[in-house]
Amino acid sequence: MITTQALTGMVLAGGEGRRMGGRDKGLEPFAGLPLFAHTAAKLEGQVAELLISANRNIDAYRLFGRVISDVEAGFHGPLMGIYSGLCAASTPWLLIAPCDTPLLPDNVVARMLAGLQNADIAVAFDGQRLHPTVALIRTALADDLHMALKSGERKVQQWYKRHALSQVDMSDCPNAFTNLNTQEDKIRLEAQLMAPKGAL
Repeated sequence: MITTQALTGMVLAGGEGRRMGGRDKGLEPFAGLPLFAHTAAKLEGQVAELLISANRNIDAYRLFGRVISDVEAGFHGPLMGIYSGLCAASTPWLLIAPCDTPLLPDNVVARMLAGLQNADIAVAFDGQRLHPTVALIRTALADDLHMALKSGERKVQQWYKRHALSQVDMSDCPNAFTNLNTQEDKIRLEAQLMAPKGAL
């Protein structure tokens, strides 16, 4: 069984935010907190260390945890962020989650651990599709990922296919993986969450 001390958590907040007008999506205000802080709260206390993958506004993110930036500058996508996290983690396992999924279940850590089985990577599955940026990854795979990146691989799921993979069934809460990609998405979900019960 994987204990808390064997697990590092990481919030992926290093993207360009192109569909948010180029703004730093993780720092967008949402229900009284920066958006990424909602994801961070689902990991805090359940991991040995919390990392935040960010490539700008480092000081703002540092208030919430240890910030790591991509080992190769230039916004190369989430796979580069995952690699940077695997290198930075001092534990055998890294649990990643994106900064724009504030509805992740409170027990997401326990569920990912339970769903790992004998695999090297576990990925959340909502009953219809995988969510590759909600994943539990063995940190010993860092060298393999480095080679994949050097060969030009940039697709997270393509790299996952190279390894023993388990799907973690979260079909009971598919809305938990709602991504807030645009300002409109953010405003809509925030209104739903802040509305009095029974009003919607």
